Amino acid sequence: MLKIILPTIMLLPTTLLSPQKFLWTNTTTHSLLIATLSLQWLLPTYYPYKNLTQWTGIDQISSPLLVLSCWLLPLMIMASQNHLQHEPLTRKRIFITTLIMIQPFIILAFSTTELMLFYISFEATLIPTLILITRWGNQPERLSAGIYLLFYTLISSLPLLVTILHLHTQTGTLHLTMLELTHPAFTNSWANLLSGLALLMAFMVKAPLYGLHLWLPKAHVEAPIAGSMLLAALLLKLGGYGIMRVTLLLGPLSSPLHYPFLTLALWGALMTSSICLRQTDLKSLIAYSSVSHMGLVIASSMIQTHWAFSGAMILMISHGLTSSMLFCLANTNYERTHSRILLLTRGLQPLLPLMATWWLLANLTNMALPPTTNLMAELTIMIALFNWSSFTIILTGIATLLTASYTLFMLLATQRGALPTYITSIQNSTTREHILMTLHIIPMLLLILKPELISGTPL
Repeated sequence: MLKIILPTIMLLPTTLLSPQKFLWTNTTTHSLLIATLSLQWLLPTYYPYKNLTQWTGIDQISSPLLVLSCWLLPLMIMASQNHLQHEPLTRKRIFITTLIMIQPFIILAFSTTELMLFYISFEATLIPTLILITRWGNQPERLSAGIYLLFYTLISSLPLLVTILHLHTQTGTLHLTMLELTHPAFTNSWANLLSGLALLMAFMVKAPLYGLHLWLPKAHVEAPIAGSMLLAALLLKLGGYGIMRVTLLLGPLSSPLHYPFLTLALWGALMTSSICLRQTDLKSLIAYSSVSHMGLVIASSMIQTHWAFSGAMILMISHGLTSSMLFCLANTNYERTHSRILLLTRGLQPLLPLMATWWLLANLTNMALPPTTNLMAELTIMIALFNWSSFTIILTGIATLLTASYTLFMLLATQRGALPTYITSIQNSTTREHILMTLHIIPMLLLILKPELISGTPL
């Protein structure tokens, strides 16, 4: 653990002391080295926990998410270069420092074996995200977006803190391995029902469940590109990961807790997909699409079977890479046309043909085309849900149909059609952007060759 966390912390003096000429180079190469070093976590073991220290340990559920979070830091730094190039040096340093400060907290949140430390790092990721959105966002509405994010997260996670403390007084320990051995008895009494609800609620808001998702489109639309990638690829996964950890802890869930979450998640996947069909704003469309994908993750991790967990795990990883790539592509459009409205950025294929190829690839992975891990994940989740109740096939089937239609709508709206008259000259796509897209797509194409690395099941 420390051989990743310490270099990540040492990125801070690297950022603050690098000369102006080498600032981006140093931080990107250093974080890429950390990312390659973190790949060793994916090695499968027969033990329940690898690299076990006193507070942290990595098992099959957390190692893919940890590698994903280390992998995305250099990509976020690379994506932010363009919109920061006119800022003074101090502000660039502060921006990169904010990005780097989130990293140890996310690593701690994913790898901790102690619920209290998990809660602290889960909440601590909120502060740098808030700074990113409210300082480097594009519109003045970023303040209201920050307030939405802050209050949704805080109001939902205060009951979580109370319940964790209550659990501690009941069982005398918060260590996950100990709790799995003691099995805190959550019977169907009111107190236990409420405590189970409180444990799940914080993660439901973070994941986000449909109905508690209103902060997400706001935060995504107002955030800078690094903030959007961070939110979509990592902070949403914190919610899904928390649900998987806590449901394993609660034992078989009482059915009054099951049904509302399952119905809301599946219905929400349907609703947000149909909302996507009527979106005018590109970033908002991608944000709503991630709500519908995470709805599938919530639904499958509520039914707690092996298939459901591995499907949720694969979907979280592949969605992290896909939506992050889509946000990068939307940002390249935004930097050239300074508009996120789909009507004003259409017909870009003849101008940027190579970018159109990346758009096609990203949209096909978002649609879950066969040789991608997205398809494997969605099929696994659908089979698990169908096995639980055959009625769910109607909802998931319509949801996939709508997903395909809004993805094709997004592709056609940005790439095809007549060029708007006001676009007279446009910058070429840079090598940096192509490298960025390549680093997103290569893991997705490679992971389908060995999907058991990210399937969350011990080999």
